[in-house]
Amino acid sequence: MSLIQPLPPGPLDIVGDIHGELSALQDLVRHLGYDEDGRHPQSRTLVFVGDFVDRGPDSPGVVSLVQRLVESGHASAIAGNHEINLLRHDPKDGAGWFFEERVASDTAKYSQFVRATNTLQRARIEAFLNSLPLGLEREDLRVIHAAWHAPDIAKARAMPLGSARAEYDRWEQQAAQVAAQLRIADRMAEEKNIWPHSLEDGERCPPFLQAHCDNELNKALINPLKVLTCGLERQTPEPFFAGNKWRFVERVAWWNNYSEATPWWWGITGARPCPHKPPTKGCFAASALTPGMASMAMCFAWTTRWARALRHAPSVARMRT
Repeated sequence: MSLIQPLPPGPLDIVGDIHGELSALQDLVRHLGYDEDGRHPQSRTLVFVGDFVDRGPDSPGVVSLVQRLVESGHASAIAGNHEINLLRHDPKDGAGWFFEERVASDTAKYSQFVRATNTLQRARIEAFLNSLPLGLEREDLRVIHAAWHAPDIAKARAMPLGSARAEYDRWEQQAAQVAAQLRIADRMAEEKNIWPHSLEDGERCPPFLQAHCDNELNKALINPLKVLTCGLERQTPEPFFAGNKWRFVERVAWWNNYSEATPWWWGITGARPCPHKPPTKGCFAASALTPGMASMAMCFAWTTRWARALRHAPSVARMRT
């Protein structure tokens, strides 16, 4: 049992990033024909592609629903980068529902959100998220949150199921050792003296901060689980604001160089050979069917917030989820 697990057989409904949008998820599941226990009259199976939490109004409710469907045996799920952040107690934008230190800044940016304050509830959330694999596959399809990169997939196959946090931490420790040799932390401190403002302040465009860039690239080059959950990355020509933060690296369009025969599905916007199709009604996306993949329906959990983000995003590779 590894971090790459078998994908269920038969027709699938694959749901992308949910980010705490419980009502949209419930509407979508009903729209697709599933009952409250996740059963479908045509024996379809729900597959969730991670990023259940953060930024939306009810992250605890989303996790609870996904967990119930997965544990009932009627759905499968993988973890995304936002689940990894939670497991590593690394508070990021939109995580105020779980981390006290984010409450003030997130309340100013997002509508009212349900918080997980009960100790048992928090422990249950962490245990479930850490039990999830990072990839799913079968002969005719692969599912990943950010990037199906063969060398890093091979490393994840050797890691036992349930070890996502421990393994991620281990690779981050290796990255930290390299960062120390490169004096990245010292250089970042020097850059903060030059640019003392918050990188979450979208009104203040920073100069290009090379050490901040090197910090992210160092992790991406060393940590295979970061690649699978965040994507392949490279230095960007200039800072850009995405995911409520100024960034100095952008995601590489790895799918352009994917040459294997097995189709893949990733995160919120990608499938091959299925082209992305925007939703035609409300939070629902039309199924995308292609020859040779007639047993699968690809669907998105779509919200007004994501539609707005896509309309204004400079490129898919620069979207932060």
